[in-house]
Amino acid sequence: MQYREIVAVTGLGGLYQLLATKSDGAIVRNLTDKSTKFISARLHNVTPLESIEVYTTGDNVRLHHVFQKMKDNESTVPLADPKKADNNGIKHYFKSIFPEFDDERVYVSDMKKMLKWYDLLKENDLLNFEEQKAAEEEAAKEQIEQEKINEIEEEATVATTEEKPAKKARAKKAADTEASEAGEEKPVKKARAKKAIEASAEEGEAPKKVARKKKTEE
Repeated sequence: MQYREIVAVTGLGGLYQLLATKSDGAIVRNLTDKSTKFISARLHNVTPLESIEVYTTGDNVRLHHVFQKMKDNESTVPLADPKKADNNGIKHYFKSIFPEFDDERVYVSDMKKMLKWYDLLKENDLLNFEEQKAAEEEAAKEQIEQEKINEIEEEATVATTEEKPAKKARAKKAADTEASEAGEEKPVKKARAKKAIEASAEEGEAPKKVARKKKTEE
């Protein structure tokens, strides 16, 4: 039996080992009396302890982090008794072992439940969380790798976006240059043609043509 197999069932006290899941429910074993029973999905929700998170003044933490703190401090900070301690005493206990614990968003009833669960886990030798730590470290490593991949993809996207306008600008500049050259060439040709006409007029070519025509008529 391992911690990842332990579940809480709504409407039922204590903790259970998840033995099997079915389309309409689950088969569980009670950690207290070791009895096995079927849990109907229509009446109850089954929640793995490893998926439960606890509010803190910073980021939420997995429930096993709180259990680990309780275990680490058990020799110096006695566990609060959920049956005898008052609300302030229970809040003070969790603040003592876990300063980041947010006692304003976590109900006292939930704190009492955690104390009871801790005792059950301890009785069944289920306070070893190495597997959960390894899983979290692996997930953190994968997240870092994914973030690096995302950064590379973003940089590539930005580079591509910046390159396209540059190409368009170069193409536009080339087109403007060609148009400018073509525009300058035509006026030059016209100017040359006009100059030739003016030169012919100065040399008197036009009057000669008129004179030849008149001689013919005579």
